[in-house]
Amino acid sequence: MAARIVINLRKKVRRFLERERNETNDAQYRNRIQIVLLYADGWGATEISRALGCVPSTAIDVAHRFLIHDISGLRDGRIENGLAKVDEDSLQALAEIVEKSPQDFGYSRPTWTRELLAKVLFEKTRVEVSIRTLGRMLRRIDARLGQPKPTVKCPWSKWKKTRKINKIKKAVENLPPDEVAYFEDEIDVHLNPKIGPDWMLKGQQKEVETPGQNKKEYVAGAMSTDRSDLIWVTSTSKSSNLFIELLKANPTAKKIHLVLDNYIIHKSKITQRFIESLKGRIVLHFLPPYSPDHNKIERFWRELHANVTRNHKCKTMDELMDNVVKFLQEQRTKMRREARKLKAA
Repeated sequence: MAARIVINLRKKVRRFLERERNETNDAQYRNRIQIVLLYADGWGATEISRALGCVPSTAIDVAHRFLIHDISGLRDGRIENGLAKVDEDSLQALAEIVEKSPQDFGYSRPTWTRELLAKVLFEKTRVEVSIRTLGRMLRRIDARLGQPKPTVKCPWSKWKKTRKINKIKKAVENLPPDEVAYFEDEIDVHLNPKIGPDWMLKGQQKEVETPGQNKKEYVAGAMSTDRSDLIWVTSTSKSSNLFIELLKANPTAKKIHLVLDNYIIHKSKITQRFIESLKGRIVLHFLPPYSPDHNKIERFWRELHANVTRNHKCKTMDELMDNVVKFLQEQRTKMRREARKLKAA
């Protein structure tokens, strides 16, 4: 048997509803307020329907809408039909709101809820929608509940940063046939799994067993700017030697361009001496500080974590690194195959 609907009204809310009931000229609105007041007095749906001349399902629907949407659920009996109020301007306004934080609109909460989104949307556009309608609007603008990424603001001016990035793009695009360009970076591979989202049944939470004492190994990788090739080396230490071994593993091109960040092993004296010994064969193009979005291999590393290290069940570092290398080999084969198809087309 379904639980009986219970509505508890604070004195202030009851007085407001009674005043609204007495002053409104909208008979349907007045009827919905009376339903809520009778529920608050302990009446049931059958008693209310007899007293007001409506069917019990109407009383139940009004009560549910009040419990979900508060007073706004009574003002419009078509509240679940909110899409009629939604136009492209409303959708654009919602998209602009989602891109910001509640704190940008004067609220202390740092993350959005659908209720707060609806409230701010109303404040900005005077368009009042239900939570269900807001959910449909979020789907229409392709909004999703995701995990933000931590970033550090580049200390350079926007003009200086843009100029540097454009200079690098110009340098690595349209190279001669005997020169190649790669995006380069390193990642840490932890034996303790990276915890990430996964599907699970309602009421259950998957467990990811961790070895306890963490171990780490490192991968230095380079992905060609046209995603046609992938090169990597592994090591138990993240030192200049790791980077130098990657430079040795690069293809036998006349000149190799590497787009990379400003990590210390890329600029150390040992690295500088090795690059000087190659007499200009390797050219390093350093990105502005804290500009990971412009190093395309960063996205590839996220794919590696999603496919190998996130929530993994490996018991040993050797087992985990075997999986890492297997993934890298598969991706390199895929990249080269796709490159051959494009060349043949």
